[in-house]
Amino acid sequence: MPTTAQRQFLTTRWSVVLTARHESSPDAAAALETLCRTYWYPLYAYVRRSGHGPDDAQDLTQEFFARLLEKNWLRSVAPEHGRFRSFLLVAMKRFLAKEWRREHAQKRGSGGTALPLDPVDAETRYGVEPAVGADVLFERRWALTLLQRALDRVESEFETTGKRAEFDVLKDWLTADRGEIPYQAIAQKLATSEGTARVAIHRLRKRFREIFREIIAETVSEPREVEDEMRHLAVALGRNA
Repeated sequence: MPTTAQRQFLTTRWSVVLTARHESSPDAAAALETLCRTYWYPLYAYVRRSGHGPDDAQDLTQEFFARLLEKNWLRSVAPEHGRFRSFLLVAMKRFLAKEWRREHAQKRGSGGTALPLDPVDAETRYGVEPAVGADVLFERRWALTLLQRALDRVESEFETTGKRAEFDVLKDWLTADRGEIPYQAIAQKLATSEGTARVAIHRLRKRFREIFREIIAETVSEPREVEDEMRHLAVALGRNA
């Protein structure tokens, strides 16, 4: 019998949405909305970098998601756009190019399904984005969003087990090269041995990788796509400003 967490994981996957895209499925609708609420910022950044100001970008992003959630746009998902990342970007490009008419724009909150876009937070984040093209920025921000989600989950697990203080000491070395990790200094902060500190960092990094894979799996349509997606995201993260 699946646990509550397992059931939630299974019903918030992109594969659930794709499987039920030709049907009226409450699980699919809920999964799609959850995914959209989680990954709206990379699209907002894309719209901003495409030349739109903050107010227009917020309106455009809100309207895009309202239409996506209410219209049956999923019927047109092509196999090559089966990953949620690819589907969203292609759909947004089509929306900006063909479907948006300013004279018919709806004011925020005037109807439809609204996502919790925080314009202040969005602009604060956008203000420090690297000077790259819109497509590159979208891919980079998508990858960083996945990493942040994985970090948040790991932090939550440490919090639940009463090890928040340990997490605060270890987190800065999560992605560092092994030769750069000051195990002795970390051991002193944790009041433990250097060997124990090494084990703690190894376990943290291993758990982070596991969760990161799980999160990627939520955004692809088939398990075999996870490895390719991980490589794609690594390239996106390697692009410098």
